[in-house]
Amino acid sequence: MTTALLRTAEALHARARVGRRAVVMTMGALHEGHATLIRTAREIAGRDGEVVVTVFVNPLQFGAGEDLDRYPRTLDADLKIAEQAGADAVFAPFADEVYPGGEPQVRISAGPMGERLEGASRPGHFDGVLTVVAKLLHLTRPDVALYGQKDAQQLALIRRMVRDLNFGVEIVGVPTVREEDGLALSSRNRYLSAVERRTALALSQALFAGRDRHAAQEALRARAREVPATRARAEALSAIGESRAAADAHAVAKAAPATTSVPADVVAAARIVLEDAARLKPPLEVDYLALVDPSDFTEISDGFTGEAVLAVAARVGTTRLIDNLPLTFGAAS
Repeated sequence: MTTALLRTAEALHARARVGRRAVVMTMGALHEGHATLIRTAREIAGRDGEVVVTVFVNPLQFGAGEDLDRYPRTLDADLKIAEQAGADAVFAPFADEVYPGGEPQVRISAGPMGERLEGASRPGHFDGVLTVVAKLLHLTRPDVALYGQKDAQQLALIRRMVRDLNFGVEIVGVPTVREEDGLALSSRNRYLSAVERRTALALSQALFAGRDRHAAQEALRARAREVPATRARAEALSAIGESRAAADAHAVAKAAPATTSVPADVVAAARIVLEDAARLKPPLEVDYLALVDPSDFTEISDGFTGEAVLAVAARVGTTRLIDNLPLTFGAAS
């Protein structure tokens, strides 16, 4: 198939539509993570549907001193990747197509949810994100739009905007794609030197440590509910055979069986990895580490049950990276 390059909404609207239109929004510099989004969109749209990939570097979501000017622009390569992944069209508008008359005076506010974590570190960032997403949803008129779960807070805000403002579009989140060493795929990875990349691996390693701690605790709690509240409980828990679980066995045995693992312990396990990375050369400079409720990105407390997101952001040299993992607390896990 040949992927069409479209520069105007008029050209996009002129295309005949039969089935569903699935849109993947990007800022270009496409990689395997984007290709996975496009392939998923192709599956959702089906043979009779249409997959449109947007490529637009949105100036509204870059703050002062951020990397707008050096953000990679690789449209020719993006077209090839989009075509290979199954896109029917790439919509790559110029700035005056998206923002006629210059910088918009009316914007979408991300509200309190957009002021936490990424929003606290990058004031106004999510206002710019939601404004351009709303514009591109109107310009592309999709039935379904797909976004990566690596940008978990962005995905949550887009879902909230679509629900709160009655956009007639389905939002689909696609799991994070990682490289073999665990680093989450990102257009900004290309900024990392070899030694910086080794330090950057601490982001995913910290999340994996938190996930492992969570899994061990959930296993302990489940086993604790099955055995009597005596010394036998400690022996039974130790029999699980997992070293960290065995180390915790006595403490769990003395406590009343809980219904969920302890969020603070999950965060602590991840923080140990980050603290070690802070002593590397070059060091990892942590912006935040938090275990949050994905519905509003507030931090969860002990006793929480349901879906959660363990999120981290840090800087290595001049490159800022984010990552996250979903976790489930309680019986459902």
